[in-house]
Amino acid sequence: MKKLSFFSLATSFTTLMIFWLIMSGKFDAIYIGFGVFSVASVLYVNHNVRRYRFFEDDIDGLQQLRYGRATYYFFWMIGQIIVAGFHVLKLIARPAMPIKPAIITFDADLPNVHARMILGNSITLTPGTITLDISGSRFTVHSIDTKSREGIINDEMPRQVLKLFSDEDRQVVSNVRVVTKASEV
Repeated sequence: MKKLSFFSLATSFTTLMIFWLIMSGKFDAIYIGFGVFSVASVLYVNHNVRRYRFFEDDIDGLQQLRYGRATYYFFWMIGQIIVAGFHVLKLIARPAMPIKPAIITFDADLPNVHARMILGNSITLTPGTITLDISGSRFTVHSIDTKSREGIINDEMPRQVLKLFSDEDRQVVSNVRVVTKASEV
């Protein structure tokens, strides 16, 4: 395992401390002290956990993360959550509830385990879809209707995740299977 650099530690500490201050909204000495203790504890535990490899391809994939692109992805994802939220709201507001649920399975050719984790979490954060399982590069996702699964099947979201780690613009999703009836399982 690489030795922890002072810059990395200082950046992590500062970022987490700013997050603590924003979330607590308190600037008294006691709250700042609790924040320092909490952040130091998180960094200590994180450093110890990183000694172990939990996945066979568990390289430090976050070293490859393009931070400028991550900022874009953050705002793009917020937009996707808002649009999907309104879509789900329209679905449940109609008395007939025109839902067409399905289970989608697909392979995602992403560069590392961190990229797959980001894709799985992004799918779950988007209203109308939830990641049920990730096994290697194989994803199993539930969607509430056809429009909710569009961004996955047409490769829009997976390509955005790929761009977080690479300059490549290629197809990410393959071997898509959409199951809409129990008899198709």
